[in-house]
Amino acid sequence: MAGFPPAFLSSTSNSFVELARSLAPEALPHPSVRDLAEQSPEGTTIICFRTASGILMAGDRRATIGNLIASHSMEKVKAADDYSVIGIAGAAGVALDLIRLFQLELEHYEKIEGARLSLNGKANRLAAMLRGNLGLAMQGLTVVPLFAGVDESRPHGQIFSFDVTGGKYEEHRFHSIGSGSGFARGALKKLWRADLDTASAISVAVEALFDASDDDSATGGPDFVRQIAPTIFTVDLENGITEVDSATVLDTATEVVARRTATAR
Repeated sequence: MAGFPPAFLSSTSNSFVELARSLAPEALPHPSVRDLAEQSPEGTTIICFRTASGILMAGDRRATIGNLIASHSMEKVKAADDYSVIGIAGAAGVALDLIRLFQLELEHYEKIEGARLSLNGKANRLAAMLRGNLGLAMQGLTVVPLFAGVDESRPHGQIFSFDVTGGKYEEHRFHSIGSGSGFARGALKKLWRADLDTASAISVAVEALFDASDDDSATGGPDFVRQIAPTIFTVDLENGITEVDSATVLDTATEVVARRTATAR
């Protein structure tokens, strides 16, 4: 096939990361970067839980550098493919690169093999990518993802958390990462139910992020002035990935504020 470098035609791996490493290693995050942690924006907080039909993942929009707000509108939750979603906490630039690379990894595998990876297989690929990023993590540019989705064998979904060394752990019911994760998880312990429909699940996600932002300065709640809402995705086997529009999220946040105001009197 004319126009393609030989490596494209001779590669025996279905991994896009391995192909990029052999053809253009400079395009991948380089482990010899100096410690830029103090100047790098960081993103938090991500929550994820099971619903009656599948999975919901949500993230606040704030990124910080130390005690400064670097961004009010960072999007930390993205669709990984048609049936899985990924959220990232940690060094923002490296995190966003990791998301894009992971999306390409899944797309490349599907094109080469003609089939989609299982959900557990996707999580294993993400764990391997994190191990490849260990050099950056050791220099302070830490990235921690949260990954979830559905497939035919697990229609109710799976949630996976990771550590910086590439350790992979399946979480049951719900989980949260980032600096506000402890406060969000405390809220989920009280609010989560296995039979949550989509509307109720969105309300629970907003409540949990409100609690996180109330006690963690690095977590941003819904911004009514700028009309910036938390990013929320739902995943189920029938509809695949669906991003909840910001107007719906802000309407739900308004209802949450009204309830909390009423009970505070």
